[in-house]
Amino acid sequence: MTTQNLIIYKFTALYHILEELGLDLNIKVTLADTENSLKEKVKNLNNCLIVSNKKHSKIGNQFVLDNTPINIFKLVEKINIEFLKIQFNSQSEFKVKNYIIDLNSREMLINDTKLKLTEKEINTIIYLSELNKPVSVDELQEKVWSYQSDIETHTVETHIYRLRKKILKTFNDNEFIISKKNGYQIK
Repeated sequence: MTTQNLIIYKFTALYHILEELGLDLNIKVTLADTENSLKEKVKNLNNCLIVSNKKHSKIGNQFVLDNTPINIFKLVEKINIEFLKIQFNSQSEFKVKNYIIDLNSREMLINDTKLKLTEKEINTIIYLSELNKPVSVDELQEKVWSYQSDIETHTVETHIYRLRKKILKTFNDNEFIISKKNGYQIK
């Protein structure tokens, strides 16, 4: 089990309380009392949660504890829920080439440009990008569409054609999925 990183920002009293509980809760608790120390701590930690007693703009993964006093068990429960949200969000993104595939919103993104995708399109992109070699139509039919390879169908070709067309129209990228003589590939 990995230790979760909790940064208490400008809330010294809470830091002292949680520091004592940190080892029992498998949480590493640190205090940041200035904006610079916060930036330095965030830079060195992955998936951290920042707790403060008021909302600070420009701070991500922030949990505002503005309703005190609070039962310690409720506080621990709220902190755990926030850690679960961070974990869920970090697992929802998949990077392919220069693009990010957001599995929750089913979108493909680069910079500020977004493209809505279907579940099959996302599954096709992920399957092709993970193999890093040309994938035959039969293999895509079997692995992505769960079709038997002896069935005559042009489902894969049609979907790839439409997906490439959408990507070309939105991102002007004609090289995202390339055709090889033995299948399709994302390099």
